[in-house]
Amino acid sequence: MAFKVYEPSLVLRHFVVLITGMSGTGKSTVILDLQSRGYKAIDLDNDTFSIWVDAEADPTYPDNEVSPGKDWVWNEPRVHELLAIRDTELLFVSGCASNMSKFYPSFQHIILLTAPASTIVARLQTREGNTYGRSSEEVARVLRLQQIIEPLLRRAADLEIDTSISHPSAVELILSHIGKSHQWL
Repeated sequence: MAFKVYEPSLVLRHFVVLITGMSGTGKSTVILDLQSRGYKAIDLDNDTFSIWVDAEADPTYPDNEVSPGKDWVWNEPRVHELLAIRDTELLFVSGCASNMSKFYPSFQHIILLTAPASTIVARLQTREGNTYGRSSEEVARVLRLQQIIEPLLRRAADLEIDTSISHPSAVELILSHIGKSHQWL
């Protein structure tokens, strides 16, 4: 009797979960925790999956520029390529960018991480590996975006988690939410 060998690219069920939120809400920490549990989890807010693009100030969308004349967005071809790889049944990605809504149809779940402003400020000042949010101008921008962008993210999300709780608890809530939707977890 011959057995058919399936290539990883032929995985039929492929669920992608976006974990999003403002800077300092714990996206990278949650991704690292998911990786430590054996899940494929990728932070998109890095040079591999994001790029600088020219941007003009937009009065209807304050703070659209990360720095004057520039915005940090997802590298669309690279993100499309990542989402097309079907080497796992469940993929977690994290990030927040002005062009991410273009990818919403690719996500089976969108999970919004939130935190009180005081928690965000403390995390931005002490986090390792990412220097964004250390200057007073960057902190002020993040707090303005929390007021402007977070409500938009909330509308797209099917789960919101306040990460002022411990990160293992946030990850447990995410896995429980995903597991209720997909009995294969």
